[in-house]
Amino acid sequence: MNKKIFSGVQPTGNLHLGNYLGAIKNFVELNKDENNNCVFCVVDLHAITVKQDPKELRDNIRETVATFVACGINPEKSIIFNQSAVPAHSEAAWILSCVARMGWLNRMTQFKEKAGKDKEKASIGLYSYPVLMAADILLYDATHVPVGEDQKQHLELCRDIAQKFNNDYSVEDFLKVPDPLIQKEFSRIMSLKDGTKKMSKSELSDLSRINLTDSEDLIVNKIKKAKTDPLPLPSDSKELETRPEAKNLLGIYSSLNNFTLDQTINEFSGKNFSEFKEKLSQVLVEKINPVANEIKKLNKENEYLDKILLDGQKKANEYASNKLKKIHEIVGFL
Repeated sequence: MNKKIFSGVQPTGNLHLGNYLGAIKNFVELNKDENNNCVFCVVDLHAITVKQDPKELRDNIRETVATFVACGINPEKSIIFNQSAVPAHSEAAWILSCVARMGWLNRMTQFKEKAGKDKEKASIGLYSYPVLMAADILLYDATHVPVGEDQKQHLELCRDIAQKFNNDYSVEDFLKVPDPLIQKEFSRIMSLKDGTKKMSKSELSDLSRINLTDSEDLIVNKIKKAKTDPLPLPSDSKELETRPEAKNLLGIYSSLNNFTLDQTINEFSGKNFSEFKEKLSQVLVEKINPVANEIKKLNKENEYLDKILLDGQKKANEYASNKLKKIHEIVGFL
């Protein structure tokens, strides 16, 4: 059965190893499968839930496209576009926000985490963006959505909204209820400075992450300085439950090589971290350096990147506007 895959990536700029192993590497595999029709959206409307510098945002949208292509996503096989270029997303989000319920949104843990203690100062966009996310997915009749642990709740909301719309308007299966595609292993890559925190661009120290544009020397230096513990590498995965830094570094090595964690543990059991870090650096340089070079090259080719977005916009707009037209008819708009 053909799968219709939808996924969105925020144009935050300077994507890192966590973005690659947790999402983009999986996108590349999905893109290669002839049975998949993939839609990859640069979700710039989601990005402005927090204040953005306009010039930086434009640059980051292009850099996200450059990263997709540099990592191996084929723009001729998949649709790549930026969300704001397809007006149906915003309009469908409003219609679906009239179906969604306050109680559902109040349960969204990500809003509580991002808004912090002073929720009164958070934007309405930050509160309601899961409804926009639902619109993104439902406009394309997506059957499957790749999600990390932190987005599972949002996909559940999307499913609830689709089911309620279908029930309210007696249109069975009109809005397709999507299934999650959950990466079982290595979906969360942690900070190189603290194995209990997710790798993030927002962490102050650049040593906490491997950026996809890092040079060979930078990668080697960051792995050399990555936090470890004084014990030798374990012989059993159970030992890793109390050793977050070891678990993270072994997980990175495993994911880059398409190994299971157990295979990597067998390879390095009882060895010291210095030997392991040398091997990990080699693999990172081998996998990330070509991507970094390609991103830097593509970042100078704005016309090419804009053409990818324009081609993607035309395809996405045709599909999404047709779906929105049917939504209009169902709701009762003239």
